[in-house]
Amino acid sequence: QVQLVESGGGLVQAGGSLRLSCAASGRTFSSLAMGWFRQAPGKEREFAAAVSWSGGHTHYTDSVKGRFTISRDNAKKMVYLQMNSLKPEDTALYYCAAGWSSGNTIATMISPAKYDYWGQGTQVTVSS
Repeated sequence: QVQLVESGGGLVQAGGSLRLSCAASGRTFSSLAMGWFRQAPGKEREFAAAVSWSGGHTHYTDSVKGRFTISRDNAKKMVYLQMNSLKPEDTALYYCAAGWSSGNTIATMISPAKYDYWGQGTQVTVSS
């Protein structure tokens, strides 16, 4: 069993930065791929970024490439999402998720159905 708790959301002006954190518990954390998803009001949950169990491989949705960076610290059981050059369209509830990649490449971990554990989310609001 893995529990995930997100933090770091808030209100920021367009062009600003935020760093989201996800604290995990459970002994299997270092074996799991980790992802960040987001959901805006009235829209479906969408993939933002994922990192492999080792941290050596990452994957991003096109709209955040070059602006967001996902990373993890297995010793601390933490996952981070550094978000720069934020835009109003980045406004959403951001979720941390953990799942078994089962040898698949991290680029396949883009569907919410691939993830077994979810946090409660942290709100990010970007004003124009």
